[in-house]
Amino acid sequence: MDLGTQPRTTAALLSGLRAEVEGRQASLVREWTAIVEWASDHIVTSPEGAATITEGYLDTGVPIAGPGAPLVSEFALMELVAVLGRPPDGGKAYVGRVIECAWRLPNVYDAVAAGRLAPWRAERIADLTHGLCAEAAGFVDRQLFNASGVGWAQLERLVAEAVLRLDPERAEADRKAAADHRHFDLSEVDEHGLVHLDGLLDAADGHDLDQAVARRAEVLARLGDDSSLDVRRSKAAAELARHDLALDLLLPDADTGEVVATVPGRKVVLNIHLTDTTLTGHNPVGRWDEGRCPITTAQIREWLRARHTTIIVRPVIDLADHVPVTAYEIPDRHKTRVALRDHTCRFPHCTRPATRCDLDHARPYGQGGPTCPCNEVPLCRRHHRAKTHSLWRYETPMPATYLWTSPNGFRFRVDHRGTHPLHDSGDTGPPDQ
Repeated sequence: MDLGTQPRTTAALLSGLRAEVEGRQASLVREWTAIVEWASDHIVTSPEGAATITEGYLDTGVPIAGPGAPLVSEFALMELVAVLGRPPDGGKAYVGRVIECAWRLPNVYDAVAAGRLAPWRAERIADLTHGLCAEAAGFVDRQLFNASGVGWAQLERLVAEAVLRLDPERAEADRKAAADHRHFDLSEVDEHGLVHLDGLLDAADGHDLDQAVARRAEVLARLGDDSSLDVRRSKAAAELARHDLALDLLLPDADTGEVVATVPGRKVVLNIHLTDTTLTGHNPVGRWDEGRCPITTAQIREWLRARHTTIIVRPVIDLADHVPVTAYEIPDRHKTRVALRDHTCRFPHCTRPATRCDLDHARPYGQGGPTCPCNEVPLCRRHHRAKTHSLWRYETPMPATYLWTSPNGFRFRVDHRGTHPLHDSGDTGPPDQ
C-alpha cells in the first residue's frame, strides 16, 4: 500500500465502486423479475391452507404476502429458497417481499424495475405494508410514487394513516393486541455468565419500575458502591428480585388443596460438556449446551462454586454406537445421540436446533429401515413434511452427511460445514477447504 505523502486522486476508484453498486442493483432487479415470473408459474388457487394435487403430489398454497397477493406452492417455494442460497424462514420472507411489491405495490415495484428505488428500500416498504388490507396498501403505494425521497419515519406515519383512514377496526384491534404483547423475558446465559432483559410494559408500570430501580441504585451509591450508574441499576433490579424470592409464600397445591409454605430460591440448570484435558487444565475451553457456544474453564469454575450447586456427571455418549430398537417409536436416548451428532435440522440452509426437530427414518421403517441413530435424521416439521409428501429426497453417503435433491434436480450437500450447492451431479466429496 502506498503510504507516501503525495496525494492521489480517488476519482477512478470511486467511479469503479459506483459501477459495482449499479451492477449489483441491476443484478437484484433481474433476480426480482425472475422471482415474479416464478411466482406466476406456481400460483395455487385452492383456499389458504387447503391441500391440492400439484404435479402428482399433495401440495398446499401458502400466503407469503399481504391480502390480495397470490398463494404459492409450499414445496416449490422450498426449492426456490434453496436455489437462492437463503435460510428457509429468511428466504420465504424475502420472496414474500418481492411478491408484495409486484402484486400489491405496483408503483414501488415499477420504481425498482426502473432503477429509481433500491431493492432494499422496497423490501422495507413491503415489510410495513404486509399486514395492511388491500385498500390501505393501495393508498400507501399511491403516495409513494416517488418512494426514493421518503424517509422511514414519514413512511411509518403514512402506514399508520392508511390504517386509521381505511381500516379503523384493525387500528382498534392493533391497539388492544399491542397491550397483549406485554412481556418480561430473560435471554439465555452468555459465555460471561450474563443475561439480557427484554420487556414491554404499560407506560405507567414502566415508570414505576424505573423509579424503583433508580431509588435502589442511589441507595447503593450512598452505601459505598462505586460502580457506574448502569451497573448499580443492574444490581438494583437484582435486589428487587431477591426481595421477592426471600418472601415466605403460602401456595395451595393444585391437586390436593394443601397449603405449603414455600421459598422459591434460585434454580439454574446448565449443561456443560467437558473433556479430560479440560479437567486437568490442559484445555481451557468447554462447551455450553444451552448457549451452543464455547466457554472458558474459569467461567465453568465460577458456576460450579456457587452455593447450593448440584452437579450431575453423565457418562460420555459414543455417537458411533448402534443401539437399534425393534419399535417404530424413537426413544429419548436416540434423540440425544442424533442431536449431539447433527445439532440442527439437516435440510439445506435450515438452522432449527435438532432438539426441536422430528427424527425421520432415512430408510422408511415400513421398508425395513431400522430404528437406530444411524438411520435417524433430524428434520424440522416443515422439512419433514417436504421429504414425506413432495419430491424432495436425500441420501446419506456417510454418517452426518446428507445429499439432497430438489424436485427439479438441484443438489445440495449438508454436513457439519453447512450447506453446499453441488453443481456437478457426481460431486459428492468434501467441499474445497
